[in-house]
Amino acid sequence: MNDWINCFVIFFAVIDPVGTLPVFIAVTAGHAEWKKRRIACLAVLIATAILLFFLVVGQFLLEAMGVPLSAFEVAGGTVLFLFALTMIFGDSKPEQEVEFVREGHETAIFPLAVPSIASPGAMLAAVVLTDNYRFNVMHQLKAASAMLAVLLIVLVLILMAKWIYRFIGPAGASIVSRVMGLVLASVATTNVLLGIQQFFSI
Repeated sequence: MNDWINCFVIFFAVIDPVGTLPVFIAVTAGHAEWKKRRIACLAVLIATAILLFFLVVGQFLLEAMGVPLSAFEVAGGTVLFLFALTMIFGDSKPEQEVEFVREGHETAIFPLAVPSIASPGAMLAAVVLTDNYRFNVMHQLKAASAMLAVLLIVLVLILMAKWIYRFIGPAGASIVSRVMGLVLASVATTNVLLGIQQFFSI
């Protein structure tokens, strides 16, 4: 159970369901309610397919390119840490991704499905948390179920976006995103340390 909770917290931090709310609201502004629901389902479905792809074959792709997972962990952890710093000190996730909408990319695919839901951090987490050399099949199934649980939360939240965003407002979404940035920085540091440890233990 502790493993599942740990995976759930990591996926919740990197996907940031609350931070997706303002992006969804901006993307679907002016659409009818039935179309908003359709866009929400489509975006989550696409993001789920992308993350499941990385979860299943991500490590095989890395090995085919001759990239050890430990190196991917260090590189990914470093990138995640820098991304987390921008969430904490710079523009929060909602503010960054709403800018994409203002530039005219008003589709369910971009920026809603990618990079808001299926973010680079989520792709990395899907690979790292299902490492074939560190985790057995049971742990990998736990990681997959935790990821799907977070994606289900994303779907529920964006379907209720109108009422939730009215309650927390843009300031609330920004605060949650920055807290998730702090959690993500901790996760990124752990990935770097584990990657270094694994590399030198080979």
